[in-house]
Amino acid sequence: MQAKTVAILESRLGRQLGELVAKHGGRPFHAPALAEIPDVDPAFISALISELKTRPADLMIFQTGVGTNALFKTTDALGLTETLLALLAQTTVVVRGPKPTAALRSRGVRLDISAKEPFTTTEVLEALQAVQLNGKRVTVQRYGISNIELEEALKARGAQVIEITTYRWSLPPDTRPLIDLMDALERRQVDAVTVTNAAQVYNLFEVAEKLGRTDALRAALNRTLVASIGPVSTEALQKFGVGVGLEASPPKLGPLMSALDAALSR
Repeated sequence: MQAKTVAILESRLGRQLGELVAKHGGRPFHAPALAEIPDVDPAFISALISELKTRPADLMIFQTGVGTNALFKTTDALGLTETLLALLAQTTVVVRGPKPTAALRSRGVRLDISAKEPFTTTEVLEALQAVQLNGKRVTVQRYGISNIELEEALKARGAQVIEITTYRWSLPPDTRPLIDLMDALERRQVDAVTVTNAAQVYNLFEVAEKLGRTDALRAALNRTLVASIGPVSTEALQKFGVGVGLEASPPKLGPLMSALDAALSR
């Protein structure tokens, strides 16, 4: 990445990514495109756990580490964590990837079904193929938005789906860095853009649309190396007509940085 400018849309891990870019000799351009807003309703969690004590869930699906930790933080405050752990011990626990896996294991939760790489909804549904869902109650810890694909697939198989909201995604309070990024892209001052979450793509184009710069942004990205962390982010980019120069395999930050370093060094 020597002397190359790499745009980073990541918010929560943006500083760490910037340090990795700098370590490889690149110049990080941090333009956070996503804010994670806590969205836990303690009253809902309390009522849900009370209901699950009388009508237990057959499956509980955990999709993200952030959401899983937020749920337990809420039950800690409510004094309901032991009850939740007892409920989890009586149900089939499904995890989407390594982050919710780590969060659950830190609480001593037994894991029954784990989605394979690249840890998308497709892999979750594949992991559930042999599970009888008709008439079953399934709780789903949502991530920043509702996973409509997962919810509809579960309902199509006869499941009753209960969604647990823990946080939501939003535009960052300050969108000036995103506008600065669009300016720099149009001036061809950015060598690569890293995308680590599909919602970053939607938010970036939302800002561009408000400014009447959608076409200019698309054209600028298609002149730039766009590095995607995995298939979900790639699909979002393709929806906006943006070509993906590389996709990490497996879909993790380390492989993403290694592939980007190799591509920019050529």
